Amino acid sequence: MRTLKLGYKASSEQFGPTELLEYGALAEQHGFDSVFLSDHLQPWRHDGGHAPAVLPLLGALGACTERIVLGTSVLTPTFRYHPAVIAQAFATLGSLYPGRVVLGLGSGEAMNEAPLGIEWPSGKERLARLREAVELIRAVWRDERVTFEGEYYRTANATIYDRPEKEIPIWLASSGPAATRFAGRAGDGWITTSGKDPALYTDTLLPAIHTGAESAGRSPDDLEKMIEVKVSFDSDLETATLATRFWAALGLSAEQKAGIDDPVELQRLADELPLEQAARRFIVSTDPDEHVERIRAYVDLGFDHLVFHSPGPDQDRFFELYGREILPRLREEF
Repeated sequence: MRTLKLGYKASSEQFGPTELLEYGALAEQHGFDSVFLSDHLQPWRHDGGHAPAVLPLLGALGACTERIVLGTSVLTPTFRYHPAVIAQAFATLGSLYPGRVVLGLGSGEAMNEAPLGIEWPSGKERLARLREAVELIRAVWRDERVTFEGEYYRTANATIYDRPEKEIPIWLASSGPAATRFAGRAGDGWITTSGKDPALYTDTLLPAIHTGAESAGRSPDDLEKMIEVKVSFDSDLETATLATRFWAALGLSAEQKAGIDDPVELQRLADELPLEQAARRFIVSTDPDEHVERIRAYVDLGFDHLVFHSPGPDQDRFFELYGREILPRLREEF
């Protein structure tokens, strides 16, 4: 198993660009190995929400840090962006910050695409678009004058002129079996998120990542396995619990949020949830031992890159408390 890596989720849905750059730099100073930024056109909440563009943010964050790995968790290269444009953007980032850039991709959310007049397709089509996008991105990174005739995307003699010396890894995000098999088959890494039914990981996702990798003739150990771990830690339990309220939309069931792509409506539905339901996706505790034990469960499943998402408005306090109470123990034990 790889050496365990500890990352920081810089939440673009909650913080503006200046704050995100500050927190990314602080993450490096506190010894984190990576910073991942989300790519949203619209946030989960209208009031107090943010959605700065991820591509300029990554460039700026690279310029104000020195060693930390930078990536997207996740970007959708199938509607708002042509895949070849994403290939060009990340080739540029990789040239600027060699060996420090990861392209994390997913099949998308309606909240980011429907506001642009895009008719939101089925999951089957979204996955097909993602497969084709990955193929095209790799083709224009690899070859010159690429003419691509896909079902969804086309290029005619496309060339990327500024290529990075080091290969940019593509990590694929998933939460269901078909997309996870694709991640195992085609990804350099795999991204998923915490706080769901444990059986989803043990009975569905991990078997699917193994099946996908083996179908491509490689070992599942070849993939870096990243999980966004949602944590709320404070010396006061009420403070830790209340901090999750901003992210209450994550506590909505699939049925509750089906067909909703407006942050105003998502906010209304989220605000109707009991606080206990809003907090259920997070490890909420004042006890460092409990945090370590519950995080250990993901390491035991084989995840080797933990990216921590803290929901509170005071991220400086997260760096202080988690950096003092939790991260040293994780590094020592794993």
